[in-house]
Amino acid sequence: MSRKKVIAANWKLYKNTAASNEFFTAFLPLVAGHDRDEIVICPTFLCIPAAVAATTASSVHIGGQNLYWKQEGAFTGEISAGMLHHAGCSHVIIGHSERRQYFHETDDTVNLKLKAALEAHLVPIVCVGEVLEEREAGLTEDVLRRQVQGALRGMSGEKAAALIVAYEPVWAIGTGKTATPAMAVEAHQVIRTEVAECLGDDHANTTRILYGGSVKPENANALMSEVEIDGALVGGASLDAVSFFKIVHW
Repeated sequence: MSRKKVIAANWKLYKNTAASNEFFTAFLPLVAGHDRDEIVICPTFLCIPAAVAATTASSVHIGGQNLYWKQEGAFTGEISAGMLHHAGCSHVIIGHSERRQYFHETDDTVNLKLKAALEAHLVPIVCVGEVLEEREAGLTEDVLRRQVQGALRGMSGEKAAALIVAYEPVWAIGTGKTATPAMAVEAHQVIRTEVAECLGDDHANTTRILYGGSVKPENANALMSEVEIDGALVGGASLDAVSFFKIVHW
């Protein structure tokens, strides 16, 4: 089954509004007319309004890097799914490894955030992946199955139809190490099998699974050429307009 690839940029804690505008001034002419892939850029919360304004006349989508599962309330510093949608976001990243590692997110909170994102009609990019110790211990498959099961607990295939999963081998993020295409494909197959267990075969066949782990212009083509890899979640290499353009045009 043909699945449109998604090339998503996670800017993490980089770029102010001026730097964001400079990026789009350089990047948008490069991808004008590009419709082979779905392009998503996730800036910091403060840059979302400027990013939405800059991309209004383009096919580039804007997403959030995180959300809170409550619609509103006394939750200082948090941003809800509805607020992201109202600000012009179409996508949101959920459960990134850095959120799990530094901010103690769990499979349970990922599940709550996923449900909130879907209720607000956001396309969720749910991140799963193993750390180096887990891979070396032969636990990669167990970790992926647990994280997918936890994220999709209580979900129906119909409800989660918009789901995107991003496989990020944590040992490859920002280290310069990259899972080989064969390693990535193997992990993606585990994820797809688990999505089928949770949501059914039909939904598993249409769910897009991205690879995220030191994706660069130099390795993008080899990774994206794999049928099982439905796109990329790009970190550092997405901060430069030309670099990200080269990945988009793998």
